[in-house]
Amino acid sequence: MTRRIFDDNEAMARAFAEFLAKKSSENESLTIALSGGSTPKALFKILSNDYKDTIDWSKLHFFWGDERMVPPSHEESNFKMTDDLLFSQVSIPESNIHRIKGENELVEEVSRYGKEIEENVGSQNGTPSFDIVMLGMGADGHTASIFPPDIDLINANTICAAGTNPESGQRRVTITGTVINNAKHVCFLVTGAGKAEKIDEIFNQKADYLAYPAAHIKPNAGELIWFMDESASSKL
Repeated sequence: MTRRIFDDNEAMARAFAEFLAKKSSENESLTIALSGGSTPKALFKILSNDYKDTIDWSKLHFFWGDERMVPPSHEESNFKMTDDLLFSQVSIPESNIHRIKGENELVEEVSRYGKEIEENVGSQNGTPSFDIVMLGMGADGHTASIFPPDIDLINANTICAAGTNPESGQRRVTITGTVINNAKHVCFLVTGAGKAEKIDEIFNQKADYLAYPAAHIKPNAGELIWFMDESASSKL
C-alpha cells in the first residue's frame, strides 16, 4: 500500500491525472472504473483542460464502480457529472463509455451491467480485472456503493450487486469488493476533514475499523494507492 498526501484537492487531482496519463502511455488500452461523488470533479476538469490533446482517449474504456438508479440526465447521476465535465470535452468514442443504466429496473441492471463488464474487461482467476479502479470513501467508511450494513458485498461472488444508502434508502448498482480487489491498480481519492477519523481508524486498525467497507479493500495481487489531501490525513 502506498500513501500519497497533498496540500489540497487540486494538487491531489493533478497527481492522479498524471498517474492516469502515464498508465495510458504505457499500455495499448486501459479499463477504468470511475467513482462518483464530488471529489472527482476537480480531476475531470483537469483532464479535460490539460490532457485533452495529450491522452489518446481512444485507448481508454470507462466504466463506473457504482451508480444511483436515476436517468442519465438526472443531477445525481455519476454518468452525467462525468459526461458534463470530461466526456463532452474530449474526443472519446461513444463505444468506450460503458455506463450503468440507472433508468433500468435495479435487479435487471445488476445482471446486465455485470455481463457488460464480463464481456469488455479482461479477467484474472475467473474474475474481471480492471486496470484501474478509482474509489472514494464516505464519512461512514463506505466505498463504491458498499455501505456498512451491506458489508457482505465485499466478498460477494457476483460482479455487481444492489446497494442501498442507509440514510436515504436510495438504491444503487455497485461492483463488488471481489471485483475491486481483483484490479491491477486500486486508487482511493479522499479529501476533507470529515474523513480524517475513519482514515485514522482504518490505517491504524483502531476501534471497529473492520466495520468499514473501505478497510477491506486490499488488492489480491495489484497495487493499492491512497491519494489524500492534508485534511483527510490530518489524524495519521
